[in-house]
Amino acid sequence: MPYSTFSLKSVKKGFELEEIRENIFPNLQPLIPSAWLIETLEKTKDIALISEKSRSEAIVLPLLIEFRTLNKNQISLYSGAFLDADKEQGLNGECDFVLGMGQQSYEIEAPIFCLVEAKDNDIEIGLGQCIAQMLGATLLNEQEERPLKQMYGCVTTGTEWQFLKLTGKRLSIDSNRYYFNRVDEILGILQAIYHTQHSSLFN
Repeated sequence: MPYSTFSLKSVKKGFELEEIRENIFPNLQPLIPSAWLIETLEKTKDIALISEKSRSEAIVLPLLIEFRTLNKNQISLYSGAFLDADKEQGLNGECDFVLGMGQQSYEIEAPIFCLVEAKDNDIEIGLGQCIAQMLGATLLNEQEERPLKQMYGCVTTGTEWQFLKLTGKRLSIDSNRYYFNRVDEILGILQAIYHTQHSSLFN
């Protein structure tokens, strides 16, 4: 039962999660995108209309590269990587994007701090899968003895972004959704996640 088989209902029931709807980023500080990102997204906007994979490549990946660049490449970014934490619990399978602390390596290394799942025009379908990946990443961090106090995730259609936070058994689903026409807000959220996770790891 890999990540992709989980629905929101099944992952909540299977792992006894308490769902909370709240504003996860009440003090959001938008970040101005670079000229490179603006130009890249303008060039790829027609490509992004074709399929789920094209949205992932044309919108999500450039935005994550921008985020990584803002942090002087001290974020590892894995695309289409397999995260096998516990096959017996169904916490295994492919992830669209995995974000880790530290410089890039060939294989995923702990600590993972955020997962991003790209879906084709339906965020709800991707929620269960992303939450399962967040559970898998949390478990992998613990196995590698580099635990974090919380795990973040996001499901996106490219144009619409839904963020989540997992703290123990408490699952927070952001009461707000963020949109592609406000790339500055999405970058601000990613930066807020990085700062929170970095502080959790080193303080």
